[in-house]
Amino acid sequence: MPPYHRLGEIPPKRHTQFRKPDGTLYCEELFGIEGFSNNYSNLYHYNPPTRVKKVEPFRKRHIEEWDVDVQRHHHLKSARLQPGGDAVLGKQVLMFNDDLTMGIALPTDVMDYFYRDGDADLLYFVHDGHGVLETTFGQLPYHEGDYVVIPRGTTFRFGIAADGTQARFLVVEAHGNIEPPRRYLSANGQLLEHAPYCERDIRRPMELITHVERGEYEVRVKVGDLVSRYWYDFHPLDTVGWDGCAYPWILNIADFEPITGRVHQPPPVHQTFQGPNFVVCSFVPRKLDYHPLSIPVPYNHSNVDSDEVLYYVNGNFGSRKGVERSSFTLHPRGIPHGPHPGAVEKSLGVERTEELAVMVDTFLPLKLTNTARSVDDSMYPYSWLEGEI
Repeated sequence: MPPYHRLGEIPPKRHTQFRKPDGTLYCEELFGIEGFSNNYSNLYHYNPPTRVKKVEPFRKRHIEEWDVDVQRHHHLKSARLQPGGDAVLGKQVLMFNDDLTMGIALPTDVMDYFYRDGDADLLYFVHDGHGVLETTFGQLPYHEGDYVVIPRGTTFRFGIAADGTQARFLVVEAHGNIEPPRRYLSANGQLLEHAPYCERDIRRPMELITHVERGEYEVRVKVGDLVSRYWYDFHPLDTVGWDGCAYPWILNIADFEPITGRVHQPPPVHQTFQGPNFVVCSFVPRKLDYHPLSIPVPYNHSNVDSDEVLYYVNGNFGSRKGVERSSFTLHPRGIPHGPHPGAVEKSLGVERTEELAVMVDTFLPLKLTNTARSVDDSMYPYSWLEGEI
């Protein structure tokens, strides 16, 4: 979790009277992760967050599973997906298991509502586009290359700049905490000296706009696959101040410092986040291995108990051929994978790579959706046959 932060006006001591200029009390809310047993923040609202005008059904999310009849490698060409919907409910799910869903959002619609995921942390990787994430914790401007971490329970809305750029987000929805790997942290939670990023690299909400408008405002609340509509007679972003260690935050992939060695380093050196039964890694431009006999591309390997997903952001990924910008490759358990033919020889003597990719390794098998089927390259399993790269 990110370090302690405070913003706006708060009382000297928590759980004590904090009054408005007219003498009435602000409303305190404890925003706690894992009940009262993990990080938390205290928020102070202009209105009671419990004051609901109307609750009604909206819809149930239905993920159409692709009934795959063979275990094989997949190449999903997500550039072929059509834009549509908004940044949240317009997400097109490609893969899922009991721990997470993973997909792409290509929003064309403005969010005219606020959103709260009641049981899942959200990770948005901003591939294209920029804008401002509005939250109960304040404003978070985002831009290309940002990882945006949104804790479950956060009320928010994506604002997307209308400059003609098609926004593209890689979205991971996790049923648990998305946080820095524990091995990067001291016993007291500070990012250690050997970690590939530190607290200075983390962007936190720095501007808090307190809305006191009255009217009719919708918050769509998701728990499980059920999305409900909550209506309020006040603006949901009415926070006057808060402090704590649970809030949305941003790390840009360009601020991830790569770890290199004399010989090829395994994926754990690229780990950026951990989640429930999965990890997220960042492959960034870096110097390559410097042993005189080194082979810079990955060796053949078998994921005995994990599925490996790579999302290709930019640059030339030296071990693969025929992979496009914004493509996914899925290398599931049970099948070895490695560099394409010719890649090893081509890499010898190369001193640097400009690749940029996001990897998600899961420790429960991934299922594919019919949306994934629509962009699947069925010939990908045969791409290791001899040929030029």
